[in-house]
Amino acid sequence: MRYPPPEHDAIIEPFAGAAGYATRYADRKITLVERDPIIANLWKYLTRVSPQEIMAIPTEVPGTVDELAICEEARWLVGFWCNKGAASPRKSPSAWMRSGIRPRSYWGEAVREKIASQVEAIRHWEIIEGSYEQAPDVNATWFIDPPYQQAGKHYRFKLESYETLAVWCEARRGQVMVCEQEGATWLPFQTFATIKSTPGTNGKSYSSEVMWVKGCEPSASCLVGFDGSLATDLGS
Repeated sequence: MRYPPPEHDAIIEPFAGAAGYATRYADRKITLVERDPIIANLWKYLTRVSPQEIMAIPTEVPGTVDELAICEEARWLVGFWCNKGAASPRKSPSAWMRSGIRPRSYWGEAVREKIASQVEAIRHWEIIEGSYEQAPDVNATWFIDPPYQQAGKHYRFKLESYETLAVWCEARRGQVMVCEQEGATWLPFQTFATIKSTPGTNGKSYSSEVMWVKGCEPSASCLVGFDGSLATDLGS
């Protein structure tokens, strides 16, 4: 996936989730806002935990993560890595994780080492537990990736009003990027990219992504490669 690079030193993600955009520019002044207390407190844990503590987390999940003698936040971390893309931490490894086919995609030694090598880079991040409206009203690069209007049915916290969110997005100062899926109508979105996804009940193995951008058009002249580098795989 490719997104416009940040034009400001401050980056704000009002629907933090896995903070995919912020992790690409971890050295900037990052503010994450997350309504889900599990995800918010997991990010707070990652900003304060030492690499040694991460390396002390077992790489094997005996039955469920609740059987691991680690703190609750560490269990959440492992739980999210047990089933990629889940909206909440899982208790046991998915079939894909148990197969061992993609060891760098699920919890294990490689993922643990990657996280341990990266936590020092996010010490300066600010984490706010709360609704998107609680984000600081400042001039910044805004990466706004809310639960999708049509496909966001499985999130624990759903939006009360996309119309209200649209007004709020338009009022942000600076560079604003709002992500959605094809079919969303609450902003004048433009086609952005087609990405691979897990086949669903309709048999589709792709997703058509759209964007609304203020401050930089999503064209080839301002795009950079996207690689959310911090090894977390969280829902939002």
